[in-house]
Amino acid sequence: MSPYQEAGPRTPPAATRTARAVAGDLLDRTLDGLPDRVPTVWEVGGAGPVGVDAGDERAVQAACGVMHVHGRATGAPAPLAADYVSTVTGVLAAQGATAALLARRRGRPPLRTRTSLAQGALLTVTQYLAAATADDGTGTRVTDDGTGLATLTTADAVRVEIETLDPEAWAGFWHRLGVPPRTAGRGWQPFQTRFGTAVCPLPPELRAVVRAHPLEAVRRAGAEHGVSVAAIGEATTAPPGLAPWTLAPAPPAGRPPYSPAPADPGALPLAGLRVVESARRVQGPVAGHVLRLLGAEVVRVEPPGGDPMRGLPPVAGGCSVRFSALNHGKSVTEADLTTRPGRETVRELVSRADVFLHNWAPGKAGALRLDADALHAVNPRLVYASASGFGTALGPVPPIGTDYLAQVHGGLAAALRPAGEPPAPSLMTVTDVLGGLVLAQAVLAGLLARQETGRGCRAASSLLSAAALVPRPGRRTALSPLDRPLPTADGLLYLGAEARALPREVARTVGATGPATAGERLRARTTDAWLAELRAAGLPSVAVRTDLADLATDPAFARAVLPPDERLPYARPAAPWEFTEEIR
Repeated sequence: MSPYQEAGPRTPPAATRTARAVAGDLLDRTLDGLPDRVPTVWEVGGAGPVGVDAGDERAVQAACGVMHVHGRATGAPAPLAADYVSTVTGVLAAQGATAALLARRRGRPPLRTRTSLAQGALLTVTQYLAAATADDGTGTRVTDDGTGLATLTTADAVRVEIETLDPEAWAGFWHRLGVPPRTAGRGWQPFQTRFGTAVCPLPPELRAVVRAHPLEAVRRAGAEHGVSVAAIGEATTAPPGLAPWTLAPAPPAGRPPYSPAPADPGALPLAGLRVVESARRVQGPVAGHVLRLLGAEVVRVEPPGGDPMRGLPPVAGGCSVRFSALNHGKSVTEADLTTRPGRETVRELVSRADVFLHNWAPGKAGALRLDADALHAVNPRLVYASASGFGTALGPVPPIGTDYLAQVHGGLAAALRPAGEPPAPSLMTVTDVLGGLVLAQAVLAGLLARQETGRGCRAASSLLSAAALVPRPGRRTALSPLDRPLPTADGLLYLGAEARALPREVARTVGATGPATAGERLRARTTDAWLAELRAAGLPSVAVRTDLADLATDPAFARAVLPPDERLPYARPAAPWEFTEEIR
């Protein structure tokens, strides 16, 4: 018997086919070589617990705010042209199934797990939803003003993405290109905060100076100051042969190892397991976040005084809400890892843990003597999980390992934007979130393997390997006018999959002379009026979310979005899985 089985019809609905395929592939990889026993049942839906007609990839993007966040940089909601939400949901489905199977092998009754495209979409906007619903103490909501991509164009018409996390490197790069320090300084804040705001309103002088230099000169300036420069092409493909993650067994135990408590009946699947997380920004914290949502206890290791990201605006309740959105519910131990006592603190935590995960820069683990070999000597049953930007795919000296460069090198900068638009990374952190989810699935795969073998392992994944999971055609996707958000009298409407496939029926329903004039006709009435007409005609569609704060008060999202409360003063998605015990 297969150790997992997909619920529902043998041929899945087209709307969720990509998510189911991704989940199936990841589960095959997770269970490769393990005994076939103790089945678990998993399902993927469209809208799930969300009460709107959002049953397919693009409708979910529209209804749940993904189009809004992705489109901030260019001034209006816009679809991601590849099946990003479906990929995220597929990883969530694999996580739910693996966690349920792990719980069963730890003594729990069989569990059925369910997730949906809408829940996947909401998870991807977690930090943006928090910022949109936070009160900074003045009684006013915080907004992310401005537009603009970070993509620059050289004198020889090459579009480039640059990256650095160092303000001195930033200043040196622009000085080398002839930019005055004050002007370069005005660009640093929007450049660094684009990870949280999804916009990058750079001073126009910076764009102009790059337009005055050929690519080779820009690359030289980057090389001199440690700034990565990546040319953006039209290719949608990722480097070949990338596995989502790798697992390698730890050496056999030489002494009695730490052993977790058995699972409690009725608890979440990972209850009783402990994760130690030493990670910053998004990728690593997302992994810890979803493992906590699955029931694990997560302990964060932060530098003395706390993670600097705790001060990133907007701040509510004394902490950055963008930071808190991915880190609430985790306990914190402060340790200076550059000192012997700090490293001993980590070793002590790891000795009583099941998982250690980090997204340190290449070489840092070895320099700190906190690499897999060192920590397996402390706890041979440990699942040691490391995340990077590029792994070994781009050679021994890879570019700076951040989201936007992973989009460029992974083909998503072209694949996520439709044909006819210049390729550019989305400023929504698409690979950071997906990379964190893939890292969490690698951890689950390691825990499941440990349950069978009694040995720990080393798990590794990267932003690039996560980006490669997103299915995309060999050529960029072309969108018709009816494939985009359509203005109504009071907002924007997005046609559902059935409606987009039947443009003449849409035209007839809205009283237009043909598909070419249907969009103009929609401007005559309100969004709700047209949604009712389209639903009655069997062409369900959705309103395009243009304010994430409304998710917290919309009754249709009451089961999927938790509103601000006394403990957490911002809205956040509910856990994206439902677990129910199988009745035998």
